[in-house]
Amino acid sequence: MITSMREDLGLHADALMLRERRGAVLASNIANAATPHFKARDFDFAAELARATGAGGGPSLAVAGAGHIAATSLEAGPQGLGYRVPVSPSLDGNTVEIGVEQVQFAENTVDYQASLTLLNRRISGLMTAIRGE
Repeated sequence: MITSMREDLGLHADALMLRERRGAVLASNIANAATPHFKARDFDFAAELARATGAGGGPSLAVAGAGHIAATSLEAGPQGLGYRVPVSPSLDGNTVEIGVEQVQFAENTVDYQASLTLLNRRISGLMTAIRGE
């Protein structure tokens, strides 16, 4: 019973935990916007969710020509976090672009709320089934 419940809630619960982790990373970026030599961090949410749920590689974006821009703006780093590549780096070595970080944070917050709503609906459905209503 517990394993089947974990399977039922797994995707939504994993998404919620990853959204919370990403929110903390983005908040750290915003908090350090004026710190010299601070490097903005982030991670690929879709890749981390696929890894957490054990899902295999779905379709991926490819660069068709030498002049095309890659689909990601992160350079690989330790612990699943990457360094954000700045559009216009500052003279003090800080790579935080406050506008980019605020947009990413806002989008992550909306996605967090959506994940929370889906998880709540799933739990409500399971509770209804358990009670036999």
